[in-house]
Amino acid sequence: MKTVQHDLVVLGGGPAGYVAAIRAAQLGIDTACIDENPRFGGTCLRVGCIPSKALLESSHLYEEATHGMAEHGVQINGVELQLDKLMARKDKIVDTLTGGINMLFKKRGVTPYKGRGRFRDVNRIQVDGDESVLIEAKRVMVCAGSRPAQLRSVEEDNDRIGNSTTALSFPDVPDRLVVIGGGYIGLELGSVWNRLGSEVIVLEAMDRILPGIDTELATIAHRTFKRQGIDFRTNTFVASAKRNNDKCIVAIKDGESIECDRVLLATGRTPATDDLGLESIGLETDPRGFIAVDNRFETAVEGIFATGDCIGGAMLAHKAMEEGIVCVERMAGIESHLNYDVIPAIVYTHPEIATVGKTEDELKEAGIQYNKGISPFGANGRARTLGETDGRVKILADKETDRVLGVHIIGVRAGDLIAEAAAAMEYGASSEDIARTCHAHPTLAEAVHEAAMDVEKRAIHTA
Repeated sequence: MKTVQHDLVVLGGGPAGYVAAIRAAQLGIDTACIDENPRFGGTCLRVGCIPSKALLESSHLYEEATHGMAEHGVQINGVELQLDKLMARKDKIVDTLTGGINMLFKKRGVTPYKGRGRFRDVNRIQVDGDESVLIEAKRVMVCAGSRPAQLRSVEEDNDRIGNSTTALSFPDVPDRLVVIGGGYIGLELGSVWNRLGSEVIVLEAMDRILPGIDTELATIAHRTFKRQGIDFRTNTFVASAKRNNDKCIVAIKDGESIECDRVLLATGRTPATDDLGLESIGLETDPRGFIAVDNRFETAVEGIFATGDCIGGAMLAHKAMEEGIVCVERMAGIESHLNYDVIPAIVYTHPEIATVGKTEDELKEAGIQYNKGISPFGANGRARTLGETDGRVKILADKETDRVLGVHIIGVRAGDLIAEAAAAMEYGASSEDIARTCHAHPTLAEAVHEAAMDVEKRAIHTA
């Protein structure tokens, strides 16, 4: 078996891994990156964030063509859905971006290895692929990522009953789709197939959808998506889900069973830390499979680091990317940091939902006094011209200091608007700082400006 040496080996080529590898190479560290998949990019790029957003955009355009354009005076007849072309566009986007990582590795000098990487001991990793390689390294960063969580009672066959990856490539539009889980993954993919013509039923065990999102926004979202045709059933526990020929039967605890064409299991994600050989280096995980790290992202084993989904916290690609960068910069002696209180999160439904910082629920639970400013998109001129008046911007500021504690947006392009709020909060801005910043007119960003002014009850364009 061939033996090679590197200063740093990154085990996993997802957002945490490939970004860390590139940054490490920029800093002059001889870096290798291992991934068992044919393409680098991890879940997000291959079967998550990117392909799902491609489908969301295409399905939104289809819905606009069939229902939304008449309001603009554009009458379209004979609209036809060509699902194969829709899927081909999604695949092309993924291929382009994953190919881009290979190009970046080559340009930056990162050595890629394709295959399954496992620890032989603390300083050696064996890569089993087309050719087996033994890599010796002073430091290793584990970026194993996560995989869709499973339920024992749901019999997945990756066809009629599957997870988010399966739902990205349905060969046809199901007449009825049952989504188990009312979180962001279930709502995003449920929205895709709802727009394309499916009857979508979302089953959620909790008494609300979007756990973790500000309750007020989640309530508005529930009402909005229900108007769009999604059937929500909260406080609903799934007893089992089984395939029956070309149909599926979802049994409900203390309720009637549901027959459907396909089932999407979207009940969260779990760390993919098994089968890495961690036991051979004495590195233990917690009962859920997460790896514990210190503030330098170093594990209990000296020289072994970990970042991304496998260390817990918010399972977000951008959080993983920042952790990877901070980790290697600290290796290089740069006192980099990551502010976990200012990590935005976005749900790419329509309208979008974006949030950063504390929710009202969290502030109330902590006993923190705050002021609230709200600006509805119905009062925003740009939103009116776009025909997108659903939703609002909400800013929460400390009652004593006026420092912005949280910003929550539901509405058109909320995912873009949240960046201003995150930047402001990173620099410790007050609502007054945002209110005193001149925002261009007419723009959607004026809704953020107006909400900031409303914190002190001096909004101009809202009653």
